[in-house]
Amino acid sequence: MVPNTKTARAMRYSLAAIFLHWLIAAALLFQIALGLGLEDLGAKAFAQYQLHKSVGMAILLLSLLRFGLRLALPRPPSLESGFPGFLASSVHAGLYVFMIGAPLTGWMLVSTAEIKVPTLIFGTVPLPHLPLPDGLHAVFSGAHEVAAFLGLALIALHIAGALRHHWLLRDGLLYRMTPVRSWLVAALLIVLVPAGWAAGRAMLTPQESAPVSPRPLMSNPAPAQPVENGVAPAAEAEAETGTDAATQAEATAEEQPEEASPEAVLPPRWTILPGGRLDFTASYRADSYKGAFSRWSGTIVMDPDRPETADIRIEIDMMSANMGDATQTSMLLGEDFFAASQFATAVFRTSKVRKTGPDGFQADGTVSMKGVTAAQTLRFALSGTGARRHVTGSATIDRNRFDVGTGTSAQGIAPSVTVNFAFDASTSRAQ
Repeated sequence: MVPNTKTARAMRYSLAAIFLHWLIAAALLFQIALGLGLEDLGAKAFAQYQLHKSVGMAILLLSLLRFGLRLALPRPPSLESGFPGFLASSVHAGLYVFMIGAPLTGWMLVSTAEIKVPTLIFGTVPLPHLPLPDGLHAVFSGAHEVAAFLGLALIALHIAGALRHHWLLRDGLLYRMTPVRSWLVAALLIVLVPAGWAAGRAMLTPQESAPVSPRPLMSNPAPAQPVENGVAPAAEAEAETGTDAATQAEATAEEQPEEASPEAVLPPRWTILPGGRLDFTASYRADSYKGAFSRWSGTIVMDPDRPETADIRIEIDMMSANMGDATQTSMLLGEDFFAASQFATAVFRTSKVRKTGPDGFQADGTVSMKGVTAAQTLRFALSGTGARRHVTGSATIDRNRFDVGTGTSAQGIAPSVTVNFAFDASTSRAQ
């Protein structure tokens, strides 16, 4: 028997319940599809893990709201009794346990993980860790995984039961969860379920490629930092034969006549032009993560033909570090890594620069960061002539020398961090 319109309207759930039902259904399928693929992605899935946790907390809140509405508002009576009615009620109860229990076990396993990765819900709201013993991590991890598969089974049973009622028993059950009695509206709402699954799987695709470093917008580009172990092979080859070139350059400088004018002796001061970049790359097991500084400046005094005249100082605003992900950036600026609120500036300083090839240079100086000053060798290359030059270079810095990465969240990160830079510099004095 098909209920008439008036009866169907009386048997319909509230609009709030209908809205939450379909929203949670799509979110659950999205969440399960995403979660089942995270393990295969490994460390590259950092952003997806954060999204998975954010959606999980959203599902928890929505499910609690849905459960509250179920208790507060009248709902349509059951259409069946006996064992079919018992089975339907059991599936509904199981779904509530799943919708609330799965996010909770996820929160628990994150809170008891050996590496405490902070969670920012959708990149804004910090989620505190629950005060639970780390020894229970394996238990919560297993419970979370089991919950996912049980949830899929419950969802399948729920869908099968709804379709049985609507098409076999022809009692219009689906219209209880639609705002109007319309097959088109019901079909559109039903599409949300596979769409949620497809969206979750689609979120796994971008992780196939390595993360792209954010491109900082430099209002004040940075220093001429050197090329360290990351110099191009050609530059390395030039470095092997660069001793003679450096010796010849020094000899040429010594042979300059003593009566040379002060203007010819004083090295030019270079201005770092906007538009440069200062990037860094850290390796984590088989993966790598990139970031950049958006605020840095410096003073560069050097005659490229007489590099021994160099006096270079570069200052980096540590608070401008950006990993392209709110959670990763927050971790980087925190106490375990940069402690940027306490040590706001890092400084590279050198007055020892020598040629290593026709366009290559090596600088031996110091880096001061996080209250520690240590020797640092850098390499860089110049291109162009006259009053404007293009500078490119890189350096490899041992983060352990500066106590960067001291907590459990740094486990698995390689000690060597590669720094790359490129910028233009000009001087008002013609060369």
